[in-house]
Amino acid sequence: MRKAMQRHQSSRQRYLVTGGAGFIGSHLSTALIERGHQVVGLDNLSTGSATNVAGLSSNDSYRLVLGSVLDAQLLDELVEQCDTVIHLAAAVGVTLVVEQPLRSLVTNIRGTEHVIEAAHRYRRRVFIASSSEVYGKNPDVPLHEKADSVVGTPTRSRWGYALSKAVDECLAMAYSREKGMPTVIGRFFNTVGPGQSPAYGMVIPRMIKQALAGDAVTVFGDGAQTRCFCHVSDVVRAVVGLLDHPDAVGEVFNIGSTEEVTINELAERVIATTGSSSSVVRIPYEEAYAPGFEDMLRRVPDTQKIRSLIGWSPTHDLDSILRTVVEHSAAHPPAAAGLPTASG
Repeated sequence: MRKAMQRHQSSRQRYLVTGGAGFIGSHLSTALIERGHQVVGLDNLSTGSATNVAGLSSNDSYRLVLGSVLDAQLLDELVEQCDTVIHLAAAVGVTLVVEQPLRSLVTNIRGTEHVIEAAHRYRRRVFIASSSEVYGKNPDVPLHEKADSVVGTPTRSRWGYALSKAVDECLAMAYSREKGMPTVIGRFFNTVGPGQSPAYGMVIPRMIKQALAGDAVTVFGDGAQTRCFCHVSDVVRAVVGLLDHPDAVGEVFNIGSTEEVTINELAERVIATTGSSSSVVRIPYEEAYAPGFEDMLRRVPDTQKIRSLIGWSPTHDLDSILRTVVEHSAAHPPAAAGLPTASG
């Protein structure tokens, strides 16, 4: 069975990428086409943008479909036409999750349910994009795939996203174990890179935009919290590598960098990389988001599992990430963003 799967995966395939016009989706679509595959991107352009895939519009191997994963009939038709589904569509960014918790929950849970049901109906393999948020407040870093989820009270919208992604994983694993659906789950840890919008609270593009404009670079909380940032090209390489390996089926993998940095240090490095004269201003969480907002002090992945299976490790360190994002941002100033809504 595994040899058959390997032969199938090495041939030309048609991929359905939900959230295909989003930041990760557009980079992934480009990489799949460069490998000789066909791609159908599904996106409602609420947080994605047709601009992200403009370079693919003239390629016969690419098609963008305007629509949402909440449209079960449309999704059914597209899944039937494809060999593999890569499910990226989700609510994007802390700002959106806090401000529109209901829409975020519906998009994440109901949308994923539609994807999984259609994939099972047509016996398609599926990659489910999950998040490091499922670990919640677990302080036992580095976080390995079997680490506990430690989330706060569900009465705070901050934790709705984490809980919804955990439900997504539970659904996917249940279909994999009980019905034999070939499923791979990847937990992304702060994916960044050229073209990422600052509109939804993503810290690196937001800080770079502020520094390039000469505005104060804002740090939420005391800035002592740490994060690890992984270049989108490395994330794409991880996703493709896992889909190419039959032993990834039925498993969960952390995908991220292990280079840890405080948000205070990140702000200073952004200012240095941009050559800006900006100052750093700290804003309490209750002002940046909402009263009672909780954050995680550290978020560092254990990536031994994916390293052992496919030999994957990031090729970009934080300094090179900042340089590439600054260069792209300086050349492509972001357009004014509208009110954020849930991604499709």
